[in-house]
Amino acid sequence: YNKQADFLAIEKAYLYAARAHAGQLRASGEDYIVHPLGVATILAELGLDTDTLVAALLHDVVEDTGVTLDDIETEFGSTIARLVDGVTKLGRLEDLNKQERQAENLRKMFFAMAEDLRVILIKLADRLHNMRTLKFLPPEKQRETALETREIFAPLAGRLGISRFQWELEDTAFRYLEPDSYREITELVAQKRDVREAIINHAILDLKERIEEYGIEADISGRPKHFYSIYRKMQAGRTFDEIYDLTAIRVIVDTVKECYEVLGLIHSIWRPIPGRFKDYIAMPKPNMYQSLHTTVISDWGDPLEIQIRTWEMHRVAETGIAAHWLYKE
Repeated sequence: YNKQADFLAIEKAYLYAARAHAGQLRASGEDYIVHPLGVATILAELGLDTDTLVAALLHDVVEDTGVTLDDIETEFGSTIARLVDGVTKLGRLEDLNKQERQAENLRKMFFAMAEDLRVILIKLADRLHNMRTLKFLPPEKQRETALETREIFAPLAGRLGISRFQWELEDTAFRYLEPDSYREITELVAQKRDVREAIINHAILDLKERIEEYGIEADISGRPKHFYSIYRKMQAGRTFDEIYDLTAIRVIVDTVKECYEVLGLIHSIWRPIPGRFKDYIAMPKPNMYQSLHTTVISDWGDPLEIQIRTWEMHRVAETGIAAHWLYKE
């Protein structure tokens, strides 16, 4: 995604971190370097700049090895040293007692956010990679980490508009905090999966044909389900069958004008459900999210939620504030 990236700097940071962490192992038994590499990969998938990736590779060396902040500044410059220092300071909050840590964590995070948002992005990616490998920790530590993730890190990802982080953090935390409810919802979702997939595939083919007749190029796909959001809706009193977005489609087009044209087309094919239309293009959410949302009655008689957005809106919806660094570099 970034042909201008400084690949030599990224390789230098990787080799430096690999040497610094040599001999250290993760709880999984893997070499420690797997973790910073995983964190940097997550951030690369968000389209972040060279400095962020370099700092991600180095984010644990000051905390866990004999390398000092001065060493980092000498080797990689003041920007990288500042980012690593910011992430290290956030990491040290783990040592506070539980009640202090959560309040303090939030305060420090917002403080760091004001100074350089990339510190927060590295910390979120660090937590995401740790959540992916949580099974190797003792049960008590799993619950503690999952609770902190659900209460602090997932909402922070949501506030920054990074939905792909938020959903994975929420679903993973949910799996460890409410294993019975998690199992129940995954089973409920699996039970009617074939029917839902048939509805979605039928609707996608129908819609694709009609949109092509209008000469509009569109990417149409099924939208993934997030177990924690289903659980929250059920906790609020809705039955599983009353949750509309279990069957959902996403339409991505080139222009804002085409978003509204596709909306009109959809409402001419299927009957919209009153009160289920939201225009987040005209009125974006505070985290910059933009899309048109409508729920219609499909040919099968079931509710079908459809989101319509442009490619740029899709990028911002997935990566939020991180979307801006690609242009910055």
